[in-house]
Amino acid sequence: MESGVEELMPRLLPVGDCDLAEDFDPTVPPRTPQEYLKRVQIEAARCPDVVVAQIDPKKLKKKQTVNISISGCQPAPEGYSPTLKWQQQQVANFSAVRQSLNKHRNYWRSQHLDSNVTMPKLEDEEGWKKFCLGERVYSEIDELSDNENLGIDYIKVGFPPLLSIVSRMNQVTVTSVLEYLISWFGEKKFTPELGRWLYALLACLEKPLLPEAHSLIRQLARRCSEVRVLEESKNEEQISALNLMICLVSRYFDQRDLADEPS
Repeated sequence: MESGVEELMPRLLPVGDCDLAEDFDPTVPPRTPQEYLKRVQIEAARCPDVVVAQIDPKKLKKKQTVNISISGCQPAPEGYSPTLKWQQQQVANFSAVRQSLNKHRNYWRSQHLDSNVTMPKLEDEEGWKKFCLGERVYSEIDELSDNENLGIDYIKVGFPPLLSIVSRMNQVTVTSVLEYLISWFGEKKFTPELGRWLYALLACLEKPLLPEAHSLIRQLARRCSEVRVLEESKNEEQISALNLMICLVSRYFDQRDLADEPS
């Protein structure tokens, strides 16, 4: 190596003078430690001082950067912002539900599922959406034929988040299904079926949150705030459900920057 380079890059493994065979060939595998260290020196000396990456502009055009919003929640419509007392009560109720679920999880996990309950495989995103929401909501069918019994045909109306079902879901499954439903909600309206499952899945999330779960629940809160603003009819029951989701994410899971300011 040149002396100037040696001054900028001091040797970590200094190589003293050593007797190398006259036929020493740096292109063949070294046979001794001295030959190995000498070969490293030679290769380092051949490296250019500056390396310029060859970038194909066409590839950059195909793969545009995705912008992810990190903003907080949108304020509630005037007159619909929840009180602090209401939010505190919802957090207390939710905490009690989580404690009860954890206490009785093994019991409910041991209970047999009904013969018509077949839980989808973990990677079956469409299967989980239909399982939780039902074909009516998933396919956005306004009405079903009169001869169908909606109270029994869970294929049509979706399976409720029964304790015997959610107790069988490990954290990977809970997070995956939560991701599937939030993804669906990103372009669809809020429904009671969706609300029940979101509440149940949040109740199953273990703290401290995994990074992916942390990102998902923040995404959920922001989406709820968007839908709440766009709620034209100002349905109190609908807005209350959206307020609840935001409240749990912000105040129970400690995402305080997303919390509603008390009215």
